[in-house]
Amino acid sequence: MGKSRAEHVGADPGDAAGGGGTAGSPDDELLLAALLDGMDAALCAFDSDGVVTHWNREAERILGWTAEEAVGRRGLAGWAVRSADAAHVEPRLLGAMDTPGRQVHEFALVTKDGGRVLVRTQSSGVAGADGRPTGVYCAFSEVHAQIDLERSIALSEALFEDAAWGVVLVDADLRPAVVNTHAARALRLTSRTAVLGRPLGELLDHGLDELEGALQHVLAQGAPPAPTEIWVSLRRGTDRGEGDGETGTKAPAAGASGDGRRGRCWRSGFLRLASPLAEEPVPLGVAWLFRDVTDEKRAAQDVSRLRFRDNQLHRAARAAAECENPMEAAAVHLDFSLAGFADHALLDLLPVGRPASAEGDGGDGGAPVPLVRAAATPASSHGHGPVVEAGLASGIPVGYGPTHPAVQAYDRGTTVRTSVGGAAVPGWAQGRKWPDGTVHGLCAVLRSRGRTLGVVTFLRGSSRRGFDRADASYAEDIAVRLASAVDLARTTRG
Repeated sequence: MGKSRAEHVGADPGDAAGGGGTAGSPDDELLLAALLDGMDAALCAFDSDGVVTHWNREAERILGWTAEEAVGRRGLAGWAVRSADAAHVEPRLLGAMDTPGRQVHEFALVTKDGGRVLVRTQSSGVAGADGRPTGVYCAFSEVHAQIDLERSIALSEALFEDAAWGVVLVDADLRPAVVNTHAARALRLTSRTAVLGRPLGELLDHGLDELEGALQHVLAQGAPPAPTEIWVSLRRGTDRGEGDGETGTKAPAAGASGDGRRGRCWRSGFLRLASPLAEEPVPLGVAWLFRDVTDEKRAAQDVSRLRFRDNQLHRAARAAAECENPMEAAAVHLDFSLAGFADHALLDLLPVGRPASAEGDGGDGGAPVPLVRAAATPASSHGHGPVVEAGLASGIPVGYGPTHPAVQAYDRGTTVRTSVGGAAVPGWAQGRKWPDGTVHGLCAVLRSRGRTLGVVTFLRGSSRRGFDRADASYAEDIAVRLASAVDLARTTRG
């Protein structure tokens, strides 16, 4: 720190600051010099006469005056403070000797090159062994740096109290270290501290692997350039989302876990946290910020699904218009209906020899209506291919029982949905004369000119979710087109 400063280390303020002992020894002088120079804040000290006794490197960095130039000067007037301001600044600094506690002020100091810098000072008196004031020390920093620090602290407090985003600080072992109020609600925790230090696997079921992979990537390589969307479901039966979007594939639907439970979509951003005190970045963990966008995603999926289905109906209508045989047109509508909707489709019609029902009935003497298989798609499903003419002549009934969903739909004149759950149950599909692996069914009636002509059945396997109301509406749209084609075929035949 320079010879002039070392000479003052053992002076009165130095003795008081050093806490007594052999403060004047060379070892103590070196230790005190190292401590002062290692401080993050600028520091200067004055004796009882207002002479500068200490001046560390941070003070030199801020103002440009070296320790050799500062130590030994009386007061700050004319060099670190403008002469016009000295009468206001110096009494407030030195007045801390006679005032208990710490005094905080803001002053404009002068740099060596003639510039001015606004600093925030904290000054406190130094007392000797007899209790009398012997000097004052003053720690100061640039106001903007102090404000930046305060803003950072305020931002942290706001994020963990009032933020509309969930914030979770995850340590290097991928365990939550801090959870804010919003995140605690999203994770359905009883308190913000309920999960601290516990594995993420105790919180999340579906989506855990994707989240942990993202956290590991951030720790190793840094934050991704854009937020990512992760579908998650909570453990302990806490996920209670309503509905989800149709994916159009045989993979589990977005927003559903592998066992069919609904989940939530969290748009997530990640920030790698590193210690600012280390010479090389030391990862402290990851800040995971997320927002629930499930409703937005499902609304977008619903719009996309509706647009796709409208396009399918349009394409089917154009293709069917080129068919000379109305039953071929019905088969075309059936084929187009499968894309993104079902795994199998079955068309069962009332035989030609039996009068079509106006309101639906339960058959003669309570026996189920004898529906005849007219078409099935894909062609290999359940051993039936597209049979164009079978629905126009008497044939062998499929043999549905009175409680079969297709018979119930015909009797009631409305759409019937049925499901066994997320996994296949032995004998369930076979008992309904449906293809193996079927777990969800939807039966819609064919109505034309006030009469029920038959039933169209759509089937899904365990890789798909159950049919919802939107699916029932789409099936009814298809049934209307099928009924028109079947009615036309029977009219032209007669």
